[in-house]
Parts: sequence; structure tokens; C-alpha cells
Amino acid sequence: MASYTDVLDYLSALDYPAGKDDVIREAEREGAPPDVLRALRALPPVDYANGTEVARSAGIDAAPEVSPSQRAAQARVDHPRVSQHLRGI
Repeated sequence: MASYTDVLDYLSALDYPAGKDDVIREAEREGAPPDVLRALRALPPVDYANGTEVARSAGIDAAPEVSPSQRAAQARVDHPRVSQHLRGI
């Protein structure tokens, strides 16, 4: 399976914005493995602003080592916001 880092590595020389065909062509030119090319070929045919947008559109998780339950626990933690200390004023 393609990783987030793999996708970004094979697209590091690409000038953005870039279309789907440009993204695939660059990955092929850089010698991307079949799993990366497969993920890129599944992209929607739109223009991409940067490599991160490409990786997200390809459905590649930036942090696969974090489980869904860990993500849910992180989302439930009440993080104080910068402006909360001003609410009493």
C-alpha cells in the first residue's frame, strides 16, 4: 500500500497547480512503484494545489500508525482555546 511519504517523495519535483495527468506522469518519470501509481490513477480529475492535496485525495492516511480509536480519543479531549481565558472579561 502506498504511504503518504511515498506519494510526496515521488511528486517532490512537480510544479503546482497540477492536473491528474501531470501528477501521474511525474510519478512515472520518478519511478514510482505500482502501488503509488495505482493510488494516483484513482484520483479525481481535478487540479491539485500541492502534494498534500494529492495524497489526501488519493485517500492515503498521513498517520497510519494512529488507530481510529486513538483518533476518536484525541477528538474528545477538551483542548483549551486561546480565547477561552478572555470569556470572563
